[in-house]
Amino acid sequence: MHEHIARAMYYLSVHLLYASIVGVAAWMLTSIRGPSATTKYWIWVLTAFNFVVPSGALIDTLWATHLPWARPLGAIGGPIWVMTEGRTAVALGVTWIAGAFFMLMRLMSRIRRGRREAQAPAHLGDRRVTSNFVADGIAVSFDDGHPGPAVCGVLYPRVLLPLGIDRLLNQREFHAVLIHELAHARRRDNLIRLFYEVSLCALWFHPLIWLAGARIALYRELSCDESVIRRAHGPALLSALAKLAIPEQVGFLQATASSHLSYRLARLAGPAQTTQRAANLLLATLFATVIAAGIIQTVAHTACCFILKRQLAVDVHYRQPVPSILLKVKRTL
Repeated sequence: MHEHIARAMYYLSVHLLYASIVGVAAWMLTSIRGPSATTKYWIWVLTAFNFVVPSGALIDTLWATHLPWARPLGAIGGPIWVMTEGRTAVALGVTWIAGAFFMLMRLMSRIRRGRREAQAPAHLGDRRVTSNFVADGIAVSFDDGHPGPAVCGVLYPRVLLPLGIDRLLNQREFHAVLIHELAHARRRDNLIRLFYEVSLCALWFHPLIWLAGARIALYRELSCDESVIRRAHGPALLSALAKLAIPEQVGFLQATASSHLSYRLARLAGPAQTTQRAANLLLATLFATVIAAGIIQTVAHTACCFILKRQLAVDVHYRQPVPSILLKVKRTL
């Protein structure tokens, strides 16, 4: 049992090592001015996914026998073997389970609260829900149960607007707010956020996964603002946000207009920026190179775990000495 645990921990450690390097590179690349917020948003989404989707494991499983150059990392393998023995392994396991359980309960509580808010019957209290129209294939409703514009739903998102917003805002401001919310809905931002929140339950101990969540939330809003600016509604959205002036929403799975308000106001009030396609392409290419290199390096140091049994059989057959660095990893097989 210890050998299987050590093997799994070794792979996880190598995977997180290179995923962390990709995360640091994403932070550096998205700090560059010029590329669009949309490009930076997808970079951070892929960075978060890279932490929880073990792409290297699939490659290892399919092509491990064709990767004889793969070598284990002794600097990680040795400590992992020791760490997964005795009381240390039990303490680490209990700590991780407790943290994951707490995060999962926190997530489920937020989901239930969001569902109650979205599905509360219209006849309760003075709440009124009016289904009004469909825009770009997305249902848009007026609901006095929400103090600000929001997108509800994961697989089938819909836009909820507070009753009276069409009277508070002029036509151009109303269209600006609607364009912003429709951008969230079309992109299925709630589904992406849910996937991230589930991933956070498993990797709650890693600081870079928390950073990825903060960056995703920021660029999610800024990228939707870009869709408004492209339609020359930027000043109208700025005016609408000033009129709404609502506190940041805390309900789960809601893409509210007030998230990261200070950053958004600074962007909308600033000088017009011309997004260069070349800058976006360069940024995307650089990040693709980094994430590909991270996956390759992960494979280079984990595929050996799948082929060492075969190598051991060959070593025994020819009575050849086994390199000492492989012996530690072979114990995990």
